[in-house]
Amino acid sequence: MRILHTSDWHLGRSFHRVGMLGAQAEFIGHLVATVREHAVDAVVVSGDVYDRAVPPLAAVELFDDALHRLAGLGVPTVMISGNHDSARRLGVGAGLIGRAGIHLRTDPSASGTPVMLSDRHGDVAFYGLPYLEPALVKDELGVQKAGHEAVLAAAMDRVRADLAARPRGTRSVVLAHAFVTGGTPSDSERDITVGGVAAVPAGVFDGVDYVALGHLHGCQTLTERVRYSGSPLPYSFSEADHRKSMWLVDLDAGGGVTAERIDCPVPRALARIRGPLEELLADPGLEPHREAWVEATLTDPVRPADPMARLTERFPHTLSLVFAPERVPGDPAVSYAHRLAGRDDQQIAEDFVAHVRGAGPDERERAVLRDAIDAVRADQTAHEVAR
Repeated sequence: MRILHTSDWHLGRSFHRVGMLGAQAEFIGHLVATVREHAVDAVVVSGDVYDRAVPPLAAVELFDDALHRLAGLGVPTVMISGNHDSARRLGVGAGLIGRAGIHLRTDPSASGTPVMLSDRHGDVAFYGLPYLEPALVKDELGVQKAGHEAVLAAAMDRVRADLAARPRGTRSVVLAHAFVTGGTPSDSERDITVGGVAAVPAGVFDGVDYVALGHLHGCQTLTERVRYSGSPLPYSFSEADHRKSMWLVDLDAGGGVTAERIDCPVPRALARIRGPLEELLADPGLEPHREAWVEATLTDPVRPADPMARLTERFPHTLSLVFAPERVPGDPAVSYAHRLAGRDDQQIAEDFVAHVRGAGPDERERAVLRDAIDAVRADQTAHEVAR
């Protein structure tokens, strides 16, 4: 069976101040053309179809167009909700839409109920595990303590139990939206840390033939059977080195996997340039970036006059301007943002405690801080779901 694996469309999202809806529509057209050209048997979309719980109307219209075009191909499609989606909204009408061959899986309680598809070698069971927010699904999945590994393990137990009851030789595909250990994040994914932990081990998914992951925006192979497709378009300058693509996966009669990357069209290249303003304006080596979307980091010790206007004369698509004066270590003028770079909420909170009272928190206090941060995240997620 030939499967096209994609994820993280983020319909409705912009790139800095540039609207991406046109590029997203071009990607949908590319997806449909790829299905035709490569004789795809099934399409899987591993979450974050939309960029937010209540997407703009234009994004909803584009999704509607994508559904009609995919249904018109007569090729089954399986989709799950991600942490950016409202599972309830995305799943509205799932029963009816399923009759057209578009299978929306947004209910955690149905994790062990597959979409059954067949090829000449027999059945393939597609299990959709929507994004599982631990605090919201732990009771449904019978988990005592909320955590990403615990809820995913419980959902996979349901998958393995269902698969074990099926005829020998039934092949299996799992769609999941999670941060799996070994994956490399970018700046454009929303933090899903719970209890100080964001990642889950790939071993959670043992026992199935292929795991189609979503959430991380870079295309990645964790094992031959566990892969991220990445987002089809860039959504932050940290993705400047990404090759945007989808996985074309062939599942053979015995469940063996081979995969090929299919490149996606991107509207412009991304470029990150760094140095004093005058050097950036004069360096001939930067000429290939003239038509790229540019993030410029200026290292001048004193902020130059009209830097954006001057940069856009040479790089008309400059979208981001960062000031990072090169200073000697210990200089008190080093920015607060620079001191916080790469630190998570827990570390920042612990540093604040240490700054205020002269000593960092003990284990009990760390646990209190962790619980408070997790509660805020869970409340934000529940609020978005309820909107």
